[in-house]
Amino acid sequence: MSAHRLEQLREDVRARAENRPGVYRMRGPSGEVLYVGKSVKVRTRLLSYFRAQRGEKGAEIIGHAHGVEWDYAPSEFAALLQEFRHIKRWRPPFNVQHKRDNSLCFIKLTREAVPRLLVVGHVINDGAEYFGPLRGRQGATEAVRAVSDLLELRDCASDTPMRLADQIELFRLKDDPRCIRGQVGRCLSPCAGGCTRTEYVARVDQARDFLNGVTEQPLALLRERMSVASRRLQFEYAAELRDRAETLERVQAELLEIGQFVERLSFVYTVPGHDGEDRAYVIRRGSVRTEMAAPRTPHERLALETTVGEVFERPEPATIGLRAHEAQEVLLVARWFRLNPEELERTVAAATFSGAAGGHHAAS
Repeated sequence: MSAHRLEQLREDVRARAENRPGVYRMRGPSGEVLYVGKSVKVRTRLLSYFRAQRGEKGAEIIGHAHGVEWDYAPSEFAALLQEFRHIKRWRPPFNVQHKRDNSLCFIKLTREAVPRLLVVGHVINDGAEYFGPLRGRQGATEAVRAVSDLLELRDCASDTPMRLADQIELFRLKDDPRCIRGQVGRCLSPCAGGCTRTEYVARVDQARDFLNGVTEQPLALLRERMSVASRRLQFEYAAELRDRAETLERVQAELLEIGQFVERLSFVYTVPGHDGEDRAYVIRRGSVRTEMAAPRTPHERLALETTVGEVFERPEPATIGLRAHEAQEVLLVARWFRLNPEELERTVAAATFSGAAGGHHAAS
């Protein structure tokens, strides 16, 4: 960017921006959104970009910008939600580049005709179910491998042709396409007519139930194999199975703990806003279901009570698995309260509001 253009942007910020909470966008030469950010003090944050040194992230971003725009928000939490929604809408290249957390991973149950379990570093909005976040990719990978082997789920590439038993008449197989796992009985071989769709889906349901803490079927299979190995004096193999069982138990326990934490993120959160613009957020399982002006009159209080009742009376499956769009927001909200634990004092149990479903209470 030319020095003249940079100076123009700086003067515009100096003249118009205020030190209030808000969200800002850096736009490229064609108006495309390059970066979205938020700050409690928008003016101070934007001016800091013009002081950034060569090689710093701020200097790189402002160096590509041809326009800067911003919107104010009533609070830091409101700005955080706006930033999240804008990033989700525009997928700005500099946000994608800079906002990856490589320390976390998820177990992903793909949304395919013949689903697979994978370990991934982040969630995308693809309709799959995500379990996590987990710390430690190696443990998650071992758990996925064990569950896939025990339940005989496929782990081949997404473009591998599937030839289910109830479709086999439509596709004549010239050669046996089964991989080594299929040949040794570690996969149902849906690619070679080894099972029907119903049989495969039943195993997928068992995997989902295990990750949701509903069943211990894979662990039961492991323990049975351990017992057989011990009776046959195959002690080395039995020890290997024991280690695998311990990994599965650890991952399932971690997922259950995460699920319990997410369930506790169910309440009404009232946030004081700039110039008295207070907002009430109805949060269920870590997801902001709706927001409205904080009630100041009995009529407004009644409106909030009605909304809370509608949100919490709506039936939802009590699972750990989250769709991608849910997982991203839940992580955002969970991180907010983890970094700002004092904000939990502003939350009120949903059951406090007449008409709201019972059984939900504020995190403590």
